[in-house]
Amino acid sequence: MEVLALYLPQYHPIPENDRWWGTGFTEWTNVTRARPLFHGHVQPHLPAELGFTDLRVPETREAQADLARAHGVTGFCYWHYWFAGHRLLERPFDEVLASGRPDFPFCLAWANQTWSGVWHGAPERILIEQTYPGPEDDRAHFESLLPAFRDPRYVRLAGRPVLFVFQPGDLPDPARFVETWQKMASDAGLGGLYLVASLGESGYRDQVADGFDAGVVFRFPFARTTGAKVRERLVARGLAGGPRRYPYLEVLADPAPEFGGLLFPGIYPNWDNTPRSGRLGVVATGSTPELFAAHVRRALEFLAGHPDDEQVLVVKSWNEWAEGNYLEPDAEVGTARLVALRDELDRAGVLRGRTGSDT
Repeated sequence: MEVLALYLPQYHPIPENDRWWGTGFTEWTNVTRARPLFHGHVQPHLPAELGFTDLRVPETREAQADLARAHGVTGFCYWHYWFAGHRLLERPFDEVLASGRPDFPFCLAWANQTWSGVWHGAPERILIEQTYPGPEDDRAHFESLLPAFRDPRYVRLAGRPVLFVFQPGDLPDPARFVETWQKMASDAGLGGLYLVASLGESGYRDQVADGFDAGVVFRFPFARTTGAKVRERLVARGLAGGPRRYPYLEVLADPAPEFGGLLFPGIYPNWDNTPRSGRLGVVATGSTPELFAAHVRRALEFLAGHPDDEQVLVVKSWNEWAEGNYLEPDAEVGTARLVALRDELDRAGVLRGRTGSDT
């Protein structure tokens, strides 16, 4: 079984963020200025064991991998940003690839969406637009990823390198994309790719017809209760202060049959994007490591019926702190979420033979 944690390769300044948000900006800028917005709201969430990471530092990347490995994560799935040949936040992964360190499995998820100011209350502000110029761009994009696909650390399913596509429905022709990329991968001697479509939040449902090998189902980990819906309408009309808030689910629902095909569960440790969005944000209230453990448990039960070489649990995410969406240790619960993950994997027998310990 693979336990893949999505990984945000941010936490270092880049020229684009300097222009858009101010010199030296990283996600830590948002995280540290967050404040409580309602009674019982815990903000800011601050890092513990790993500290305020700078992903340009090799020792930091090694420490992250060591911590992930010790708690049952089998690989990082790095968000990958490609805008018609222009890459963003590429340095951490490029250094991982070039250096061979950390010696920890990885794969890539193409975050094929336009960057805007939507989470900052300015949805009309386009920072960089996602476009799809055509075959030459597809070829250049594929060639840029080929060294990663060929790396011995790259995660493979059914013998093929895994590539996630975050917004498959935004592709001009998803079926053509699948056909084109599979042919390029076959011609390159990879035996094809294992293409995974992101489902759930995106509204996309056609992964089987379009030829994707599997789908990963992402659904926010909260329930919109009647009272919460009423409050949401009041917030939208300006009659009540945000952020919108909903209780973290006690039970993780299985992916709906309507999705079809082979499905991987995507689970969230928590959700609170008010560090980015303030009162326009959304908060999952009442989340605990114990409830997260229940989500892990149900996801593992769901995966038990999958083929042995296609059992994948996706955690969203390892380190998206400005979304309150992370496994890394924090000042409130330390490593408790990681321990919950490890314990559930151990309970299901997944850890045996992997870490050298049955505990």
